[in-house]
Amino acid sequence: MGTTGAPQVEEAVASCLALLGTATDRDWDGVRADRLEWSCRRTAEHIAGDLITYAGQLAGRAQHSYLPFELALDEGTDNSGVLEVIGATGALLAAAVRTTAREVRAFHPYPFRSANREGFAAMGIAEVLLHTQDIARALGLDHQPARGLAEFVLTRIFPHVRPGADPWRTLLWATGRGELPGRATVTEWRWHNNLVLPTERLTLEGVHPAAAADLAAGGDGGFEWIPGGPFQGTREAATFMTKAYQAGLHRPEFGVFALVRREDGRAVGGMGFHSTPDAAGRTEVGYDLVEGARGQGYATEALRALTGWALARDDVRTVLATVERDNHASRAVVSRVGFKQVGEDLDELSYELGG
Repeated sequence: MGTTGAPQVEEAVASCLALLGTATDRDWDGVRADRLEWSCRRTAEHIAGDLITYAGQLAGRAQHSYLPFELALDEGTDNSGVLEVIGATGALLAAAVRTTAREVRAFHPYPFRSANREGFAAMGIAEVLLHTQDIARALGLDHQPARGLAEFVLTRIFPHVRPGADPWRTLLWATGRGELPGRATVTEWRWHNNLVLPTERLTLEGVHPAAAADLAAGGDGGFEWIPGGPFQGTREAATFMTKAYQAGLHRPEFGVFALVRREDGRAVGGMGFHSTPDAAGRTEVGYDLVEGARGQGYATEALRALTGWALARDDVRTVLATVERDNHASRAVVSRVGFKQVGEDLDELSYELGG
C-alpha cells in the first residue's frame, strides 16, 4: 500500500495556496466564511493553527492531551503572509507524518483518544480542504480539489460514511456542507480515527477501508508482515469489510483488526467481527495467524482482549465463534478464552462467550 499521507498533505496545501493566492488582495477580515461564524481571515489562520497542532501532537508523541501551545501571527501580517504560514505549517505536518513510524500513535480526542500518522494526515487534509471551501464560497472562488484527496480523508477518518460516486461531494455532505440525493442532511458530525487495543505483546489495530481494499486485492494493507502473511482468512475478512463499507453497513469498531507485534511492529495475523451486533446483542468473531506466529499464544491473547472489549459494551451480550471440527489449535484457543461449545454439525463446532 505504501502511503504515509505526507504527499497528500502537501498536495492539499499546495491546492489551497494556489486557489486562495488568487484573492489575497480581497478583504478577508470583513467577509464571513461560508457556514461559519469566523471571517475568511480567521478561518485561514485556523487552517494554519490546526496543521501545526497536528504536527506537534505527532512529532511530540503527545499521549494524554493537546500540547500546551498555539499559533499566533505577528501583528500586521497580510493575507499573503497567512498563506505563507499555511505553507510552512503544512510542510511541518508532512514532515512529521513522513518521519513517524506506522505504529506510533498520539493523542486526539475523537473517538478513541489517539490517531496514527495516517489519521493525523487525514485530519490535516480535511481541515485544509473543508476550510478552503468555506473561504472559497464566501469569496466566490471555484474550489475543486483532487478526487484522491477526498477519498483519502473518507477512507481514513470517515469509515462510517457510505462512499458515493463523487468523493468530494460525499465529504462535503458528511460535514454538513452540501446535499446528496437520497441522504438526509447532516447537522452534526465528527470524524472517526481507528480503534487500537493493546495487549501485553500485541496491538490490535483497526483496519480502515483503504487498507481493507488493499488487503482484499492482494496487498499488505500498509502493514509489515512476517514471512507468509497476511494469511488467506485475513484477506477474506478484508473483502467482506470492503463490501460492507461500499454498502454503508460498516461500523469501524466491528471491522477487521491487524495483530501487530509490539516488539518489532510486524503483523502476525488478523482478527475481527463478521458483522455488527444483532438485535439480541450477538456478534461473531473470526481470526487467523500467519503460520510462523502460531503456537505462541498470540491468538489467545488477542481474542481475550477483543472479546473483553466487545462484552464491556452495552450493545454486545454474546460473542459467537465457529471452528472447524479438525482445527484443534483453534478449539483450544476459544476454550482458553472461556467460550463454551453450544452446537455442532459434521464439519464445525459452535461456541459462545457471554458477558
